[in-house]
Amino acid sequence: GDALDMGVPATQYEAWDVGVRTTSEFGEASVLEESWSLIPKQFETMAGTVPVVTGFIGKDPDGRITTLGRGGSDLTASLLGAAARFDEVQVWKDVDGILTADPRICQAARPVTRVSFDEAAELAYFGAQVLHPLAMQPCMRADVPFRVKNSYNPSAEGTLISTVEAEMDVDAELNVPLVKAITSKDGVQLIDIQSTRMLGAYGFLSTVFAAFSKWQLSIDVIASSEVSVSLTLNKNQIRSRKERGEEVTESSPSLVGLIDDLEQVAEVAVSGGHSIITLIANVRRSNEVLAIVCTVLSKLGIEIKMVSQGASKVNISIVVPQERSVEAVQELHRVFFEERQAELETS
Repeated sequence: GDALDMGVPATQYEAWDVGVRTTSEFGEASVLEESWSLIPKQFETMAGTVPVVTGFIGKDPDGRITTLGRGGSDLTASLLGAAARFDEVQVWKDVDGILTADPRICQAARPVTRVSFDEAAELAYFGAQVLHPLAMQPCMRADVPFRVKNSYNPSAEGTLISTVEAEMDVDAELNVPLVKAITSKDGVQLIDIQSTRMLGAYGFLSTVFAAFSKWQLSIDVIASSEVSVSLTLNKNQIRSRKERGEEVTESSPSLVGLIDDLEQVAEVAVSGGHSIITLIANVRRSNEVLAIVCTVLSKLGIEIKMVSQGASKVNISIVVPQERSVEAVQELHRVFFEERQAELETS
């Protein structure tokens, strides 16, 4: 409609018409590799018109319609743009891109103009609701820039997500902010595991991970030593199980089974009511970031239950009591962003 009103020839297509092929799991289908070769071939046959493609759906190899699950429409856009090697993929939301914090918690939250794919993925995974973690994967694979724009404020620059060079000179490094964004997620379960046997680090950790694999429980963040492990359960997995009529609680069969297995080699403590606060940070200066975080939370009297730095090297996560999470995020945002902005304006 809108394209035709502007005099732009446009044609509506279903996703399978342009080559989107998926596995057969209705509601949680995954994109098949053959889509990557089918999509550009299909687009070549559509010269002279703008394809308007339905998102969120596809067809399996037997021709049955499937749905992609959470973030499926954004994933469709990302897949089409990446497979066809477009200059840029844009998704339009109701905010001015990825923000420095949840605006419902921090009124002074502002857009982040540019982040790397790794940074955006960590933000999405650890609570930022603008994008689903899977949505950017096709663009990341094909190195196609991905931009988040605001439908209600189209003139806003939005957030550009792209490959960012890992190396930079010292002067440029000093101009990179200590923290790009802060996010959080509540309802986190913390599991502390203390070895009771003379197992080396390899034997102890392999036993722990084998137990999680057996009971199909995934981990969010982890901190470990040779004889102890602290970790949190994957909240997205808990939500998915609830949607299937299951629930992962202290008394659920999967968690009880896990604890029984772990108690063969360790003392295990499970507690709920925690939040993970994640800072997308300049980890080359992680000592500075952690020093500020610890100082801020110490002044607030908030106990840090756990600290973890992600393998992606772009995030630092802390676990705090859920009832203090909002207060912690607000004060960390004030220190890392609002005070910093005030310093720049007066310098």
